[in-house]
Amino acid sequence: MEQSGLGPTGVLARWAATVDAAEIPQPVRQRSAHLLLDTIASALAGRRGDETEQVEGVARDIADGDAATVIGAGRLSRIGAALLNGYQVTAVTVCDVYRPNLCHVTPEIVPPALAAAEGRSVSGRELVTAVTVGLETTTRIGRGINYAAFRGRGWHSPGVIGAFGGAAAAGRIRHLDPDRMRYAFGLAGAQAAGTFAHWGTPTIKFHQAHGSTAGLLAATLAERGFLSSEEILTHPDGGIFSTYSEGASADAVVARLGEEWELERISMRLWPAASSIQSVVSAIFDLVEAHDLRPADVRRMTVTLSEPTYRMHGEMGFEDKFRALLSTRWAAAVVLHDRAGWLDQFTPERLADPAVRAFAQDRIDVRSDPAMAATGASIEVERISDEPVSVHRAVPKGDADDPLTEGEIVDKFRRAAMGIVAEDRSEEALRMLLAIEELDSVDRLMAALRAT
Repeated sequence: MEQSGLGPTGVLARWAATVDAAEIPQPVRQRSAHLLLDTIASALAGRRGDETEQVEGVARDIADGDAATVIGAGRLSRIGAALLNGYQVTAVTVCDVYRPNLCHVTPEIVPPALAAAEGRSVSGRELVTAVTVGLETTTRIGRGINYAAFRGRGWHSPGVIGAFGGAAAAGRIRHLDPDRMRYAFGLAGAQAAGTFAHWGTPTIKFHQAHGSTAGLLAATLAERGFLSSEEILTHPDGGIFSTYSEGASADAVVARLGEEWELERISMRLWPAASSIQSVVSAIFDLVEAHDLRPADVRRMTVTLSEPTYRMHGEMGFEDKFRALLSTRWAAAVVLHDRAGWLDQFTPERLADPAVRAFAQDRIDVRSDPAMAATGASIEVERISDEPVSVHRAVPKGDADDPLTEGEIVDKFRRAAMGIVAEDRSEEALRMLLAIEELDSVDRLMAALRAT
């Protein structure tokens, strides 16, 4: 763990500041490029978020300006764009998730990197390197945390550890040296916050936006030499590991750093629904494909979840769009009825459909099984005039063990961009994202992503 007398914070900071682009294996860079594409798609979809207009109003009120691009909109100050883009990425519940810590990582990493890069002649290759460093930083810290203890204290990962990755990504764009990167990490830790007391409200998504702005602030302050703790992770008095968790492993943060890539465990979401019920949606599509299942065929559908997933999503209602995106019953019912899973399935008009509501309430049972894997789901269907059918999903489509193809991410991008950015501009942006390492300037990409 120790390196030249450094603790884990210093080792991680030195690596983040100095790792050469050529030292990052091509498959890892490609994974980061795909996550970048997915993040932009999620931010475009987030323009349709119910609370996006509120967050945009706040950003324009307290952080107006024109230094950086809001994806799918206009321009704001760097901090304003980091705030609003951070929210948009997570606004409609379709962004990534690092399952070991239930941490949505990209909303805290990509927006501050883009805000720091714009107007500075940063290349696409530099951006991919910065995003890779940021993703690896947050997931490495997540790997070191004892998540059971962390979650037992009520903490929500994006607001606590997300800013570290944002600081690393923005700090890399700003060419921070190892000492200043370590200060950036200390400043990120100084802003660590966010608890599950807000579950079921939009504030649970604001934690990602906070992590984005906290990371940009941390890197920008550190760039100017602003001092902070030099060992924020393991400091005995207020360090992240001792304060937010217990039984954490500092060794896990830096073990085989630069050889094993924790970011490869980040999963993506193909559908707008809570990360923990993506297996439910996957299983419904499996039933439709294998058995041509239709609502009229179903007498009773039993959905079995893990105990943690059941506690969060098993009996969540669907009174509004936000809760519907978290509801096992609604997701299963509406995907079966529509044979589709996108934002159209969560509109107020769709939520008011009496047939889907009755199916969700009367024909779906949701249960928990302590033996079920956290990422898993099983569905058993008693059919009216045929034999029962069932399906089990250990992981959902999009999980790190069942990853999305590039084509599936491209389809997601196009669906998200439709009606937000003109088609010629969105296709131009897509071409740049698919060849991001060859892009001469990130400014060209951001110009294409602005709404006309």
